[in-house]
Amino acid sequence: MRKTVKDIIAMKAAGEKVTMLTAYDAPMAGLLYDAGVDVLLVGDSLGMVVLGYDSTVPVTMADMVHHSAAVRRGAPDAFVVGDMPFGACQTGVRDAVLNALRLMKEGGCDAVKVEGGGLVCSVVESIVAAGIPVMGHLGLTPQTAGALGGFKVQGRDLDAAQILLSDAIALEAAGACGIVLECVPSGLAEMVTESVSIPTIGIGAGEKCDGQVLVVDDMLGLFERFTPKFVKQYASLATLVREGVESYTREVRDGSFPAEQHSFKSSCDYRTLLKK
Repeated sequence: MRKTVKDIIAMKAAGEKVTMLTAYDAPMAGLLYDAGVDVLLVGDSLGMVVLGYDSTVPVTMADMVHHSAAVRRGAPDAFVVGDMPFGACQTGVRDAVLNALRLMKEGGCDAVKVEGGGLVCSVVESIVAAGIPVMGHLGLTPQTAGALGGFKVQGRDLDAAQILLSDAIALEAAGACGIVLECVPSGLAEMVTESVSIPTIGIGAGEKCDGQVLVVDDMLGLFERFTPKFVKQYASLATLVREGVESYTREVRDGSFPAEQHSFKSSCDYRTLLKK
């Protein structure tokens, strides 16, 4: 049975941790849902782990709609959140609402995620007013990492921490249904979690958040370009894939694949075709 926004918010009140993982295609979405993951995030991280970009900035709305729809087809009953990519909100409230509507109508999402704090609250309010649940994203916001000085922990000093806390409170007031906290000191994440009634989902933000999220390719060991400090690898699938492919290429070359059990038979004598 598909969870709703109210179900996710109620998990915080009940003290139940929310599990979230990214998903970008139908097969993985189905596996994650079957394994009991509460929320599937179609993150714009797909730009780096699927499309081969160096950042999330080049990801388009068309990319997000395409991958969100695939995730929905793979996990029809999952609670799916789709990222609003860079540029989806920056050209005005009307464009932001229209883009959010696309993720809902064409992508099949249950909610959208918007990066930023106080400056995006008017956008969040408008999207929520259109009947679309919004999850916020504070701390390290990858779309604007350049303006933050790179991929660094945010909120280390008291002034920055105060801004982040104020932004979290403002996002809740704007109608956000949850907030992702990325690369935030654990003590600050705990304070934010205690200061809002909506769930906080941590990624590199300590154990006191109401839930956790990781990029699935990171936690399964599929993305080898680099591994962030906050990632725990629960499997090493890249190694298994490489070993499997090496076995396949070796067997094709030495003629042991395909074997008889992988082939089809017929009673026809096809050699007679050469006599016609």
